[in-house]
Amino acid sequence: MSQAANNHQATLLRSVRLTPTDSAEIRQIVLQVNEPAYYFPAGQSIGVSVPGPHPYGNKEYHRFYTLASVRDCEAGAELEIVVRRCFYTDEVSGEEYPGIASNYLCDAQPGSTITLTGPHRSPFVVPADKTSNLLMIGAGTGIAPYRAFLRRIYEQEGDWQGKVRLFYGARTGFDMLYMNDINNDLANYYDQATFQAIQSVGKGYFSDDGEALKRGVEDNAQEIWQLIQDPKTHVYLAGMDRVAAAFDAAMTKTAGADAWQAAKQKLADERRWAELTYD
Repeated sequence: MSQAANNHQATLLRSVRLTPTDSAEIRQIVLQVNEPAYYFPAGQSIGVSVPGPHPYGNKEYHRFYTLASVRDCEAGAELEIVVRRCFYTDEVSGEEYPGIASNYLCDAQPGSTITLTGPHRSPFVVPADKTSNLLMIGAGTGIAPYRAFLRRIYEQEGDWQGKVRLFYGARTGFDMLYMNDINNDLANYYDQATFQAIQSVGKGYFSDDGEALKRGVEDNAQEIWQLIQDPKTHVYLAGMDRVAAAFDAAMTKTAGADAWQAAKQKLADERRWAELTYD
C-alpha cells in the first residue's frame, strides 16, 4: 500500500555501529528532515519506505521504527532510530535472506535520501499523573522508546514522583546499547531518586536477550509483582516477540498463571498496559 500522501524526505546524517563486529550489528541512525514546520514527538514511530522492485511485484516496502530521540533544528528536525541488521530463513527452502528495511538502512551512507512516513501514533504514552509508576521491560533495540521516555519525564516534564524501573536484557554487555562503555547516556538519569535500571546479560555465546531479560525479571520478581498490583503502575513492553514471552514466563513463575493473567487483564482494561513488539 502506498504511503506517498504522507511522505517526507530525510537526509541520513550519521550511522554509527553500537555493537562490536563479533556480535549482531546494531546501528544508531540519525536522520534530518528539512521542513521547518515538521513536528514529531519523541516516542512515536516513523515509517521507512524502501524503494523496489521487491518480491511479488511490490513497488515499495514499508517498515515502522520507534524514535529513540528527536531534536529540533533550524531546518526542521533530527530523528534518531536504532536498527538491528536482520535476516530471516525461508521455511520451505531453508535459505537465509536479508531483511529488506534493516539492511537498506544499515547499508545507507551519510548524505543518502531516505523516504519517511508519519508521524504514526505510538501505544507508549507518558501518564499525566507524575506520581504514576513506570515499569519498562525491554531487550535489544526495544530500549529505544525508553530512552525517549526518560528524556521526556526527567528533562521536559521534571519532578517525576512515581517509581521508574527499567528492566533490560541483552546477549552481551556491548548489546546494552545505551548502557555500555561506548554509549552510556542512560547514566544521565542514575542520579534521579525515582529511577533504577536493572540490566541482565546473557550467559554464554548462544544465549539471547530474551533469556537474559527473563533471568533479570525473575531475580527482581517480588518488586515487579508489587509494582504491578499498585493501581498507579503503567507497564510497557518493547522489543522482539520473545520479550513478551519471556516476561509472561517470569511473572507466571512468580505469581502463578491465574493471578498473573488476571493482573495483566486488569492492566489492559484500565489502559495501563502498552506493548510494542515485533517478530
